[in-house]
Amino acid sequence: MNPPPRGLLDNLPTLVLASQSPRRAELLQRLGLPFTIQPANIAEEALGHLPPAQMARTLSQEKAKAVWQSGAWVLAADTVVALEEVVLGKPSSVAENKVFLERLSGRTHTVFTGVSILIPSGELHSTVAEAQVRFRRLSEWELSWYAGSGEGLDKAGGYGAQGLGMILLEEIVGDFYTVMGLPVSRVWERLKELGYFGEGQ
Repeated sequence: MNPPPRGLLDNLPTLVLASQSPRRAELLQRLGLPFTIQPANIAEEALGHLPPAQMARTLSQEKAKAVWQSGAWVLAADTVVALEEVVLGKPSSVAENKVFLERLSGRTHTVFTGVSILIPSGELHSTVAEAQVRFRRLSEWELSWYAGSGEGLDKAGGYGAQGLGMILLEEIVGDFYTVMGLPVSRVWERLKELGYFGEGQ
């Protein structure tokens, strides 16, 4: 995926990405959008009582508000993985990661990615994208191998669809990039609607 031709996206405002996710940064780089990274320090566990979709939306909103300054364009996102409404966060250890994978094996779960955009005037715009993900039935050695790779330790649900975790997946219904952590087409469309690209874009 190559960025748009030079000139088309020149002189755009710099987006403030309120996330430390290297995957979200990679996707913005692919689009050729100017951005800086300013992670937001949010106590995510304090929102654990919320339903998964609401949790994803609220976390993205709180992250955006935490870093916003007048005149800035802020983009924040948060991904929540839920199995039958039970949220699977980021595993704290390889052992817990394996437990997550055992629970997901052969089953379908839901990935919610909340996205919030704070525009220069201070108006907050939020949405939640949703995708259904089905895992293959995994053997014991596959569970141990993937958990032991460490790839899932910094990811909601304990796996990364864009990395080694691609071998875990049997089917995705919905936008792959929602599972990756940023529903790119929806973000682009919302930025257009909000005037980020200016007239004529």
